[in-house]
Amino acid sequence: MSVASVEELEFSNDLISFIDDWKDQPGNLIMILHRVQEEFSYIPRAAAKKISEMLNVSLSKIYGVITFYHYFKMDKPGKYNIQVCMGTACYLKGAEDLLEELEGILGIGLNQVTEDGKFSIEAVRCVGCCGLAPVVVVGGKVFGKLTKKKLPEVLSNFENN
Repeated sequence: MSVASVEELEFSNDLISFIDDWKDQPGNLIMILHRVQEEFSYIPRAAAKKISEMLNVSLSKIYGVITFYHYFKMDKPGKYNIQVCMGTACYLKGAEDLLEELEGILGIGLNQVTEDGKFSIEAVRCVGCCGLAPVVVVGGKVFGKLTKKKLPEVLSNFENN
C-alpha cells in the first residue's frame, strides 16, 4: 500500500466537486467512498484521511464503513483486476477450477497482485451474467463460458498493454 501523505494525494476537481455536492446529504459517506474508489480503484489511506477532514467525520467511522462492505478495497488491485464470479451458476459450472488455474498461471493467490502490478485476482459474488457461466471479468471486460484451457488466451489480451 502506498504511504502517501494527505498532502501528496490529489483529488481531481470532479471528485472535489462531487464531495462538495454530497457533503450535507444523508448517506453521503458511502456515495463518496464509491466515487473515491472509482477514481483510484481502491481507497488509499491518504484519501480516507482527506475525506475525514473534508466531512468532519472520524477516520474510525470511515474505516468502519470500508471494512463492513466487501465492495470497498483498501489495497490497490492490479492494472487488470480479474474477478472470478462465484455466484451459484458459475460455481456449479466450474468457477472454482478457473480460480485455481488463474492462481497457477499468475503465481499469485486470491486478493494478491502480480509482482509487475499487472494482474490481481478476486472472487466476487454474482456479476449478473448467469447465462454465460462460468464468468470471469478482466479489467471490466466479461468473458463467459470459460474453461481452464481458454484462460491463457484471455490473459494474453491484456499482457502487452
